[in-house]
Amino acid sequence: MRFMRDGGERGSEVFTISGRLHAASNQTFLCTDALDQPFVYKPVKGEQDLWDFPPRTLSGREIAAAEIDRVLGWKVVPNTRWISDGPLGAGMIQEWVPEVDQDRPVNVFPPSDVPPGWIVVLHAQDAQGVPLVLAHADTHQLQRMALFDAVINNGDRKAGHILATPEGRVYGIDHGVSFHVDNKLRTVLWGWIGQPVSDVLLKDLNHLEQQLNDQYEPVDQWLNTDESAALRARIRDLSERRVFPSPSPEWPAIPWPVF
Repeated sequence: MRFMRDGGERGSEVFTISGRLHAASNQTFLCTDALDQPFVYKPVKGEQDLWDFPPRTLSGREIAAAEIDRVLGWKVVPNTRWISDGPLGAGMIQEWVPEVDQDRPVNVFPPSDVPPGWIVVLHAQDAQGVPLVLAHADTHQLQRMALFDAVINNGDRKAGHILATPEGRVYGIDHGVSFHVDNKLRTVLWGWIGQPVSDVLLKDLNHLEQQLNDQYEPVDQWLNTDESAALRARIRDLSERRVFPSPSPEWPAIPWPVF
């Protein structure tokens, strides 16, 4: 399966599994197509059951998240598609994003080394008791990602799930733990708590709400009825409050591990 630049697909092709990404909690494979273009493949049968999510639904939630991003037009998520006839069965495939590690927009620093303009979101200590802080850049790309995570109720926005590319773009990956009916937002992007959401982003949210309406099959087919209703309620709440959300007092605010 080869991705086109516009996010579409080009036919159905045999692809090769190059290796497994062992750091992932679910089975995740690096694959290549006939032109040696890399992409990620997550088969449904490779998902581990979670206590708080219905089984075998994580890959579908990644598709729903990608569709939400497509409607918003924010390009937070790499090109993502469903495949029904993969070598290990049905699942999601996603464009591989080359990362520039030294340009990552979220990182850990000694307190005196935080880059100018960055926002500190967490104070901590290492194993030897040395003070450290978790901070992220203050950019429009990360603001969009933070608001996107609030919309989909992302429970796992680790720093390692934010990729900076050689072209200067920033992408978010791993959205399977999303769309829960309860507030499970866990993220490293807490730098704008309570700050106003810009009119531009509010306009995009309004467009998303209108597109979803009461039923929107490209998203709703991957969620149950309660999850679909909760998604729309979150969008309405964000549009009415017009500020970035705060952490839930009933749920850890930062995912672990952070990277």
